[in-house]
Amino acid sequence: MHIDILTLFPEMIEGVFNASILQKAQEKEKFSYNLVNFRDYSKNKHMKVDDYPYGGGAGMVLTPQPVFDAVDDVTKTKHTSPRVILMCPQGDPYNQKKAEELSKEDHLVFICGHYEGYDERIREYLVNDEISIGDYVLTGGELGAMVVIDSVVRLLPGVLGNEASASEDSFSSGLLEHPHYTRPADFRGMKVPDVLLSGDHAKVAEWRRKESLKRTYERRRDLLEEQVLSENDKKMLGKK
Repeated sequence: MHIDILTLFPEMIEGVFNASILQKAQEKEKFSYNLVNFRDYSKNKHMKVDDYPYGGGAGMVLTPQPVFDAVDDVTKTKHTSPRVILMCPQGDPYNQKKAEELSKEDHLVFICGHYEGYDERIREYLVNDEISIGDYVLTGGELGAMVVIDSVVRLLPGVLGNEASASEDSFSSGLLEHPHYTRPADFRGMKVPDVLLSGDHAKVAEWRRKESLKRTYERRRDLLEEQVLSENDKKMLGKK
């Protein structure tokens, strides 16, 4: 996978890409990235990328020319038809299902805006997806893009040390993840559940499923509405 990030502040992103899983994924050649300052594409003599909105109003709006030209350039360089993503508070709420969908792409382009908003022609004619990471407003799209990219890259084959890790994460199954424990088995009188020490894999799997259902019911009951629960699941929830 190759990822292009169009941003006015590339320095915000470099640290995230050069640490932890994202750095290791690059070392394994699972993905590559390119930071594109779309100000470099401005044809304005002052290198401006924003202007006052037609009809008046507060704030400045990103003009279409630099953004369109930057996307044209990264597309031409890669000779691909990328999935172009606009980070935007008006976009579709981001979730694990979307992360799994994007992880199957070969080329992603993220547009990170600033100021009051985008010229509508960017939204209407250039992008494939509009994504929001939550019902709040950030200074720009960079933080949101980093969240999305991290969640996508960790799903690429071979990125995580244990391939089962991603599939067992919260939301991957549609439920919140079950509790985890590690050594020591008894810490200050707080003990690990006996079933996890039993060595009985079937019982451990049943316990984890039950705890996952219980945690989802208690914390995110809305997620259960989208699940097709087995009769055994329903029994487990009845014993929560």
